[in-house]
Amino acid sequence: MNITHASDQKINSENFAKLALDCVHKEYPNKISHTMQSDEDVMPPRELTPAFYGCYDWHSSVHGHWLLTRLTKLYPESEIAPKAISALEISLSKENLLQESIYVSGKGRKAFERPYGIAWLLQLAAELEDWDHVSAKEWRENIRPLEEILVSRVVEWLPKLTYPVRSGQHAQTAFALGLMLDWARTTNNREVESLIRNRILEFYSDDKKCPIHYEPSGADFLSPCLGEADLMRRVMSPSEFAVWLNSFLDIPNSNTTWLEPAIVSDRSDPKLAHIDGLNLSRAWMLEGIASGLPPKDLRIKALNAAAEEHQESGLIGVNSEFYEGGHWLGSFATYLVTKRGI
Repeated sequence: MNITHASDQKINSENFAKLALDCVHKEYPNKISHTMQSDEDVMPPRELTPAFYGCYDWHSSVHGHWLLTRLTKLYPESEIAPKAISALEISLSKENLLQESIYVSGKGRKAFERPYGIAWLLQLAAELEDWDHVSAKEWRENIRPLEEILVSRVVEWLPKLTYPVRSGQHAQTAFALGLMLDWARTTNNREVESLIRNRILEFYSDDKKCPIHYEPSGADFLSPCLGEADLMRRVMSPSEFAVWLNSFLDIPNSNTTWLEPAIVSDRSDPKLAHIDGLNLSRAWMLEGIASGLPPKDLRIKALNAAAEEHQESGLIGVNSEFYEGGHWLGSFATYLVTKRGI
């Protein structure tokens, strides 16, 4: 099920948007990562973070808003676009985003949503950056103070990060740095781009023989090996990347079965449902790796074949049957089918 036709992609995208619309203003159930200093910090999510309180947790709310922004920008004439605009108008008000800035600046929140949630917030800002829509221009200015605070956190943190984090969940450094780098390039922030690029090369340039056969761990939604390779193609020329990849991953030089999709045993379990996200993120990472190679590289066929299998498997879980996956998988599906990272 390789989504290649624009009409098919539009239909699927509208279904993804419905998932986001169902949750961006759905306050409960809610899992907050909230550092408290006193009884005065005991408040409901809608008061703590009034822009991003829905979709179960802060980062899922952020990328739910990113989903609505991206799909409305791509398909402004769709049936879902007016509803998405209305939802964004409510969430991305100047007042709400000012409170978000106040919240993240609070005592004890220096590492709030670092790096995953920060990366998605920057991705939302980048999406607003080049959207030629009257309201989007206003939202872009509204989000700028929060964006500046979180960028300053990244700039402070990255030089002190001695080691990358190679997990398959929120803490993974490679995935977050990829989104942050794309933001820096979209917003033309050359200073931050240079910092991120240099840290990427310092962290990963000498890596070899990534043990992809160890993957996945039981609750992964990101691939440590593929995430790193998808990141490195962003900072290397095709010829340089091809050489680096030779030593990093053993990819067949033919259209053979390689890297089977992971199995989801229970989509009602919030951790086990992560595997649907893994299949989706693997698909876009495999496509990204293929896009970074020279056009005649023989590994491209195997990479694209594996990407198609993972996409087909991952999209099965993108529905409203279980909120455990429905509150976030639409964003991953949208990132994949709209080829945001390529």
